[in-house]
Amino acid sequence: MAAPASRQVRRRARAAPRPRSAEDWWWDRLAPRGSGYHLLQSDSMLLVLSEPGPARPRAQRRASRRTPRQPPRGPSAAAKPKAGLRSEAAAAPAPAPAPTPTPEEGPDAGWGDRIPLEILVQIFGLLVAADGPMPFLGRFSQLQRLTLIHWKSQVHPVLKLVGECCPRLTFLKLSGCHGVTADALVMLAKACCQLHSLDLQHSMVESTAVVSFLEEAGSRMRKLWLTYSSQTTAILGALLGSCCPQLQVLEVSTGINRNSIPLQLPVEALQKGCPQLQVLRLLNLMWLPKPPGRGVAPGPGFPSLEELCLASSTCNFVSNEVLGRLLHGSPNLRLLDLRGCARITPAGLQDLPCRELEQLHLGLYGTSDRLTLAKEGSPFLTQKWCHTLRELDLSGQGFSEKDLEQALAAFLSTPGGSHPALCSLNLRGTRVTPSTVSSVISGCPGLLYLNLESCRCLPRGLKRAYRGLEEVQWCLEQLLTSPSPS
Repeated sequence: MAAPASRQVRRRARAAPRPRSAEDWWWDRLAPRGSGYHLLQSDSMLLVLSEPGPARPRAQRRASRRTPRQPPRGPSAAAKPKAGLRSEAAAAPAPAPAPTPTPEEGPDAGWGDRIPLEILVQIFGLLVAADGPMPFLGRFSQLQRLTLIHWKSQVHPVLKLVGECCPRLTFLKLSGCHGVTADALVMLAKACCQLHSLDLQHSMVESTAVVSFLEEAGSRMRKLWLTYSSQTTAILGALLGSCCPQLQVLEVSTGINRNSIPLQLPVEALQKGCPQLQVLRLLNLMWLPKPPGRGVAPGPGFPSLEELCLASSTCNFVSNEVLGRLLHGSPNLRLLDLRGCARITPAGLQDLPCRELEQLHLGLYGTSDRLTLAKEGSPFLTQKWCHTLRELDLSGQGFSEKDLEQALAAFLSTPGGSHPALCSLNLRGTRVTPSTVSSVISGCPGLLYLNLESCRCLPRGLKRAYRGLEEVQWCLEQLLTSPSPS
């Protein structure tokens, strides 16, 4: 037996409000309310697009998508008056309906704002399936970031279309693409006057195409990613010639097929050509610094440099002298990654001008088997940066038990009595002792990662990596309760 209509209305009125959905959560994270952006998402695509006018609140956007439900008409929908009620009350006129609120004035955000997200994803998916991605890309006049991955053909017409339809483009990434021509890149540089970041890693691009692009857009370039090949020298030559004076990020890494020809890098010329550099990454490269020559004054350095990554899985030629040439004018360095640089010693690091280093990576991973490693000097590093270091990697280093004890003791007496900032410590393959590990865990309450793999002085069962506060504290409990070695 169906419940009376009035009872159903009362039940609906008492219903709990709709819980927040996953879509609401994504919206708040990627396109916050009032940010002026809206979100498109599917299984293989995530787009954050700017709106032409002020953004409306999310609740109003959702409400505008649903058609207001009209009350049912007909005698069956009216609730019958209960017996015993006065006839005057039953015959009283119904109250006048509340006036419909006037919608908030403002520019119309367009049809895309009124269609549910799932329907938009389906529309664009059908467009790509029917006509290919090129007409699809041409609909985004506000597009700012574009990534093409593993395009073996049609790159030139796509870039041509983007140049014609997306004048606000600022970032272009071509990963594993073929057929990138100089004409396409130069055309894009001329058409997209805000383009300042280019990522060409793992793509087949002639050096003449990149040089032509840099000659056209170099004055506004901020970020550049390259994969090292025999043609990289020509591109670096353009950078050394000051074609990109505002460049802030430069990354050169090796591809899948390692190039056996060492890269010769004129350090001082790069400092003059890219004086605003903030991030320099030469990853997994075999490179040789060009000798400065006799009587040549030191270069200007990188005064704005905050990150230097020279990590390598093979033997390289980075020495204390090379590191000094790179960093002698970089007081603001925050991250220094020298993994695999077995020729670097604590003495070379002690003289660096940076005083606020936050991440120091000195791990050695099978690259130093035939090299004599320093057994002393690690306290120089921790005493200099114990108040700012958040991540420290000493894996594979040959420091003695006593030297490591003195080095890690620096974190127990930070200036002002404050807790050390250390949250990640990698001691894999070192001679650290149980008492030293116990002390550093007790003195660093913020430690969230601790790697003790292959530490020969530790008891069995504890030689592993610990992730999270709970696991690190468990390690401390085991060390405090385990019998001391005889």
